Amino acid sequence: MTATTSVKPTGSGTAPGPAGPVLRKRRPYGTALGLGTAVLYLSLIVLIPLAAVVWRSTDGGWDRFWAAVRTPDAWAALELTVGASLIVALINVVMGTVIAWVLVRDKFPGKGLVDTLIDLPFALPTIVAGLVLLALYGTSSPLHIDLAYTRLSVGVALLFVTLPFVVRTVQPVLKELDRDMEQAAYSLGASPFTTFRRIILPNLAPAMISGAGLAFTRAIAEYGSTNLLTGSIPFQTQVSAVNIFGRIESDDTTSAAAISTVLLVVAFVVLVLLDLFQRWSARRG
Repeated sequence: MTATTSVKPTGSGTAPGPAGPVLRKRRPYGTALGLGTAVLYLSLIVLIPLAAVVWRSTDGGWDRFWAAVRTPDAWAALELTVGASLIVALINVVMGTVIAWVLVRDKFPGKGLVDTLIDLPFALPTIVAGLVLLALYGTSSPLHIDLAYTRLSVGVALLFVTLPFVVRTVQPVLKELDRDMEQAAYSLGASPFTTFRRIILPNLAPAMISGAGLAFTRAIAEYGSTNLLTGSIPFQTQVSAVNIFGRIESDDTTSAAAISTVLLVVAFVVLVLLDLFQRWSARRG
């Protein structure tokens, strides 16, 4: 008998060894180039400007930083801004979910137009939004509802500019929700309220919380609509963004940067918490 042996060809990129050939993986040049471009662009547009604001806020040391933040007008504006933004975020959770439900589950004439109008606050300049709200809820209101220059007008302005966030976050989740689970619950005798509380709400909760967080971070930065409708009265209706602009006009950029840094930290903490919550929700499936 004649024994035959087979020879395994070796080529470039393989290294023969006791366990057989090992393939050498090369990192694609396109991935490295794309990552570098993204990091460079993000640094130029976001990271470096934000770092410059934080650095400028500490020009006079931390004592001056806290002194600027704790001045009566700045602190009052911060309290009003954060408090109103929290209330607006809570209202958005409820009303934004209701609007998303109507747009997904109900059929009515003009549904497409309503769905388009939801995005109007995204496209409309905020100063124009303030003018619209002032015409509708000002001293010459055709509805005879005068909210101008009151604390309630702050909430109305923030509700207008943050309306789409919860709606557009909840809407796609609601569209992809498995209707068979609801039908199964109904067939087992569950009431509509029980079905919503035990099946629908747990699936919508992550999107609702994410939308509320985005609405909150957007609200604390609002300037245009609040400046017109509220009148920006110090200690009454002035929000932080307007207070910052006033300090810049007075050539007090260090104090303006200090207040801006506080808002930046608040927004960053909220976004980090949202990211951690989304990761936790993804792990739980």
